[in-house]
Amino acid sequence: METRILRVDKSQALGKFEDSSLERWQIVPGQHNSMLEEAASHLRQSDIPVAFPTETVYGLGADATRTGPVKGIYKAKGRPSDNPLIVHVCDLKMLRSLLRQAPAVNGNGNGNGPVSPETDPIPEIYKSIISRFWPGPITMLFRKPAPDEKSSRQLAPEVTAGLKTFGVRMPDSALALSLIKIADTPLAAPSANASTKPSPTAAQHVKDDLDGRIELILDGGSCQVGVESTVVDGLCSPPVILRPGGISMEELKTCPGWEQVEAGYKDKSEEGKAAPRAPGMKYKHYSPKAKVILYEHSAGIVDQPPLSDLEKVAHGGSESDAAPMPNGNSAQKRIIGIIRTRRWRKLPLSDTTSLNGHGQNGNADHQIIEGKVPEVSATALDIDLGQDTRSIAHGLFSALRELDQQGAQVIFVEGVEDSEDIAAAVMNRLRKAASEIKA
Repeated sequence: METRILRVDKSQALGKFEDSSLERWQIVPGQHNSMLEEAASHLRQSDIPVAFPTETVYGLGADATRTGPVKGIYKAKGRPSDNPLIVHVCDLKMLRSLLRQAPAVNGNGNGNGPVSPETDPIPEIYKSIISRFWPGPITMLFRKPAPDEKSSRQLAPEVTAGLKTFGVRMPDSALALSLIKIADTPLAAPSANASTKPSPTAAQHVKDDLDGRIELILDGGSCQVGVESTVVDGLCSPPVILRPGGISMEELKTCPGWEQVEAGYKDKSEEGKAAPRAPGMKYKHYSPKAKVILYEHSAGIVDQPPLSDLEKVAHGGSESDAAPMPNGNSAQKRIIGIIRTRRWRKLPLSDTTSLNGHGQNGNADHQIIEGKVPEVSATALDIDLGQDTRSIAHGLFSALRELDQQGAQVIFVEGVEDSEDIAAAVMNRLRKAASEIKA
């Protein structure tokens, strides 16, 4: 199977909401993009999913109402079948079509009239965060309609993995919303990576993982947020966050009804537990091929990764058993990746060069400095993600992939304090990716 990357022209507006209510997404007349049309046709007719960009990461989309395409997602990713999928909608009209069909206030019974609070199937608890954060990086759990309840669209059973709830979000991407609108169906869409690998934030990341497994990748450039959506459950009291992501707990607490929201997730995988209520809860995830050693903010390492740890790696110590050396190189020529954030300074490397990356359009999102570590017999690949938490979140998955591409066997990562902003999402992903955590 040939995997094609289709670069979408976003120079013209693709669509817009009819009004501020988010009720209907409209395609701008004359702006039907031929590549979106091709991808939408593929989604309607084929069982092979299509990759497309959102503001968080690239998604692997398929018609959420048909079993064949949904099974195609699990097959392409190698994803466990008990890991539920998030459904993406283009507007509130499409969301309501997945819930109990609300009769119109004017009594015509077709659901096309104004929706009153008494007949609206969207729970009140979600309306404040829909108003504040949609379209955007937040997924909400809804109750799946019972068999005797009418809904104009029925989800394929594989979407919910046997659960009585399903997650929905409205992506903050005109390309994604327009694709869903043209396809005229909600899309089940997990991240477009091979299962357990770092999530893709560029079209080339998708191709690196899924080449030959899917046919189409819509290339809309690099993703803005860089970590997946926050998943929340407002059907329980108090409401809980099932997966940290692009919207922080502090932001949620500003919304009526969410002042007491709690964390309902663990940072380590829950292998062997019951079916997860949301993606990212049960299985090891976000992991590069290299071994990841994470230094928690509480570890107190303020200058740089300890040279003693680097030396263990260079000489085949306990931190260096994750991967064999490429090309038969000895352990004395190890390649060490270093991802710095707020406090670590760059090691005093010698013979430094700046490397070209393998990211978007052949270029990495960050500068990679290669050099020799004078104190130990090793080559270091250094990436600085900067001080800002959102910049760190934006670049994390890409940095892990870049160091894999450059041949690092072990990656040392400087963690951040996770009591603010979306740092909780960053550290959640790093703890799930790490083979060793130093606190």
